[in-house]
Amino acid sequence: MSFGFRAGLSHVDAMTPIELVVSGRVTRADVSRLCAQLETLLYGPAGDASGPVPAVDCDVGGVVRPDLALVEALARLGLIVRRAGGRELRLRNVPPELRTLLDLTGLGEVLGPADPGRARDQAV
Repeated sequence: MSFGFRAGLSHVDAMTPIELVVSGRVTRADVSRLCAQLETLLYGPAGDASGPVPAVDCDVGGVVRPDLALVEALARLGLIVRRAGGRELRLRNVPPELRTLLDLTGLGEVLGPADPGRARDQAV
């Protein structure tokens, strides 16, 4: 019996992911600012895409008192990534309170782990 090897590493992105850090208290007023910040990271200051969009890593480990405003922001950020042709918005360092909110709003069901070995990471 012979087993063939797959080319490349199946768990590694071919492109370097874009990184977005969300920290502090996120209010509804911050949602549009975060969306604009992500669009600038995706399209550049000129507003033109320079090729395929890699996955976007979003570190939410520094958020304070996660609430529905943060859930709304993450849902909108995920939509922006998908509309830009990206695969996913991957959440890093997800606090337990945020994970519970995502589950309660039904977004937890569509999320998968960004890295199977890390239980605190999720993808939107």
